Amino acid sequence: MNKMKILILCTGNSCRSQMAHGFLQSFDKELFVCSAGTEASGKLNPNAVKAMKEIGIDISHHTSDPVDKYLGDEWDYVITVCGGANETCPAFVGKVKHRLHMGFDDPSHATGTDDFIWSEFIRVRDEIKDSFYNFYQENLKDN
Repeated sequence: MNKMKILILCTGNSCRSQMAHGFLQSFDKELFVCSAGTEASGKLNPNAVKAMKEIGIDISHHTSDPVDKYLGDEWDYVITVCGGANETCPAFVGKVKHRLHMGFDDPSHATGTDDFIWSEFIRVRDEIKDSFYNFYQENLKDN
């Protein structure tokens, strides 16, 4: 059986899409998961890396890639995780079986005390985990 191929899109590909990528890969090592940005920042948000490391998932080796890198590929799922990517998601040249949008707040835009900003990263991380675990259970497990 072929591996299920999932592409997770965001605007900067530094935070939310990276966390979602890390979670899906942690749920099932057999999944082929990539993440990309419509305006890729080229780097990971250090707080996103730290928030994931705190729960035992290492995303520090991920790269922030432009979506153009994946336009010619075929995907089982293309999932946008922020409003910006949902609005500007490019038309894929390759075949996409399912396109979904699961929107999350961008914790990198949080302002306030260090404690508040960190709590936003944890809140969004946990929302992403719950949403992607439900998605995995309903759509990918045993497929």
